[in-house]
Amino acid sequence: MLEILKQSSNPDICMPLVQAVKEKAKEYYHVYGRKPAFMEVCGSHTMALAKSGVKQSLKDDVNLISGPGCPVCVTDQQSIDAMITLADGENRIICTFGDMMRVPGSSGTLMEAKTTGRDIRVLYSPTDAIRIALENQDKQVIFLGIGFETTIPILSILIEEANRLQLGNFTVWMTTKLVEPILRYLLDAGDVRLDGFILPGHVSIVLGEDSYQYLPNEYGISGVISGFEPAELLSGIYKLLNLSLKNQPLIENDHPSIVTKSGNTVAKEWMDRYFTPCDEAWRGIGVIKDSGLDIKEEFSSFNAKKRFQIEMREPKKTKCRCGEVIRGLISPEECRLFGKACNPLNPIGPCMVSAEGSCSAFYQFMRESV
Repeated sequence: MLEILKQSSNPDICMPLVQAVKEKAKEYYHVYGRKPAFMEVCGSHTMALAKSGVKQSLKDDVNLISGPGCPVCVTDQQSIDAMITLADGENRIICTFGDMMRVPGSSGTLMEAKTTGRDIRVLYSPTDAIRIALENQDKQVIFLGIGFETTIPILSILIEEANRLQLGNFTVWMTTKLVEPILRYLLDAGDVRLDGFILPGHVSIVLGEDSYQYLPNEYGISGVISGFEPAELLSGIYKLLNLSLKNQPLIENDHPSIVTKSGNTVAKEWMDRYFTPCDEAWRGIGVIKDSGLDIKEEFSSFNAKKRFQIEMREPKKTKCRCGEVIRGLISPEECRLFGKACNPLNPIGPCMVSAEGSCSAFYQFMRESV
């Protein structure tokens, strides 16, 4: 497998693919009189396209737009504020992924709350939260559950284990997101002209190829499920160009060794067992109906939002334009804060904090092309 990945980033393989995409993009321009516009939905794709140089190499030929695929970036400001407030309570241990620590709230970050003595722990494996709850039964342990369908099945395992052990001091604060509702929102809004989607490799492992059929069937737009290495990304872009030129909206699975037609049926069964659709707020967008998941009523004892009554206050307004970046309305350098007041050492918004954020990717790997 490692040798295959090495080949996928081999310049001798990738450079001819770059040229092939450029030629196909010229053909597209000749037919339609404009550059094609494709959106990568996954935050890992955003970072991979920037880091590999694919996005820079194709900037004159294909408009590659970063979408709302970074879980940290799409978490709305009110939810961030609520998480920080949650940490202020006595006898609580907050468990979270590392990216959440530095996301600015209206009055600080989780990292700053930790420096004041709050017990906030970064976990690499979410299941460690169960161990922490067992070791600290005199304290309430709350796991901050963010993410798309890639990580949601893990949250169901946490609830399964907590229920099996009858843990009375463990809960999950759910702010998860679903892919289909946000793609439908973007297409229904029509704010950005799109000719196709580079569909997320990780999420598609769970959802499967067939889950995206609404794109061609209802919206007449194509999608290609892609891997994350340069050759895989270039192949996906080439196939999107081909589908666009044929005016043949389809879903193509360009990651067949990992993604099946039906996806991971076991993971989906676990999600259905413990979660139910709910309205969810997205940064810069607002509430989208049934775009998130909440814990089912029969397992509500593990629902942190029901155990702890946190007031959702109106957030402080800033000039950060993360909400427009994740919707594909602007690129990071169009925000007046980018690279000035907002940088990796002093992030104003989550798109600069997250390892999958558009602003972070642009700052690290694409500023020289501005």
